[in-house]
Amino acid sequence: MKVGIYGGGFNPPHLGHLAAARAAVQAMKLDKLVFVPTCYPPHKELAAGSPSAAQRLEMVRLAADQLLMPDVVEVWDEELCRGGTSYTADTLERAVERWPEDSLWLLMGTDMFLTLQQWNRPEQVLAMAGICAFGRNTGDGGALFQEQKRELEQIYHARVELIDIPALVEISSTKLRQMLGAGAGREYLPSAVYGYILREKLYGTCTDLCRLSLEDLRCVSYSMVLAKRLPHIRGTEEEAARLAQRWGADEDRMRRAAILHDCAKYLPIEEHWNICRRYGPELSELEKKTEKLLHAKSGSALARHLFGQEEDICQAICFHTTARAGMSLMEKLLYLADYIEPNRDFREVEEMRTLAYTDLDGAVRMGVSLSIQEMARRCRTVHPDTLDAFKFYRKGIGQ
Repeated sequence: MKVGIYGGGFNPPHLGHLAAARAAVQAMKLDKLVFVPTCYPPHKELAAGSPSAAQRLEMVRLAADQLLMPDVVEVWDEELCRGGTSYTADTLERAVERWPEDSLWLLMGTDMFLTLQQWNRPEQVLAMAGICAFGRNTGDGGALFQEQKRELEQIYHARVELIDIPALVEISSTKLRQMLGAGAGREYLPSAVYGYILREKLYGTCTDLCRLSLEDLRCVSYSMVLAKRLPHIRGTEEEAARLAQRWGADEDRMRRAAILHDCAKYLPIEEHWNICRRYGPELSELEKKTEKLLHAKSGSALARHLFGQEEDICQAICFHTTARAGMSLMEKLLYLADYIEPNRDFREVEEMRTLAYTDLDGAVRMGVSLSIQEMARRCRTVHPDTLDAFKFYRKGIGQ
């Protein structure tokens, strides 16, 4: 197996880091790529006011998740747990212990590659791992890179591969931190990482989470879920906006409800309980033990108390999974948007999409009926709100 080790401060991890990682996986045909955030870099001071080790680790995890390669990409907290100055030779010794039969490759950018001889124990580093160096602009892959490659091969008998990434936009972490403090720089970051920075108020940002623009609300919400969930959330938002236009609902509010509807999807079950104990609503015994039901309740509480959303938005989130009797227009639209967004592909979805734009209550009736049938197939208990909704809309008295 070929394992790439990609270390760095990642303070913060930006799109350049992801582009380099993706290029290395493809060009080197890596079986595994491991991000290793540094504790204290040996060649420079950790910037004043930097996030904590736990916050930097979480940003790297969020960034790595955006690559959507869970079987290939992982984050290793070896240097953060070890503490002190993070020498690559020490990390590679641990990597050899962890992957004793595998071929290790150390991934690095221009500055690190061109100063490798000045590192702590470079001969040991080069004996334990090959070097994959990538340029950050079109000039980096030229004569200087080739000269360094020849020197490392001749003096240390090193294995060296060079990757040119000509389309990569160059941004230094120092400059990016300054931009973030001035309210700029989001275009250089994965949305989830930018959202986490806003949520944690890092790098001098001081955004009020109760007054977020739609764009910032998306980023913060995306920072709370796995990247694999984002197509569904985006699809639900766009479907909710189309339904709002069709049925005369407020499009901005529908978008906010859709953006936040799954924000609690991946919380540990204990965290769901804690949120609901703190903010409400009170949970039934069925809800306490069913994560699919819990995320709507805790997500509604977060929308209300963390993001300051209005009550109709929070209620729509609360019932987007179960539905209920006598739903408001916004509740119906979010329930249906979640059910029929473009990524859904169940057998009856086209019929339900047609109904959603022609017979709103008929579409809700169909949705709750399908949900009850699915729960029966799985031998699961149907939520009482879903049963009430079925009775209510079956009689044709929905509003």
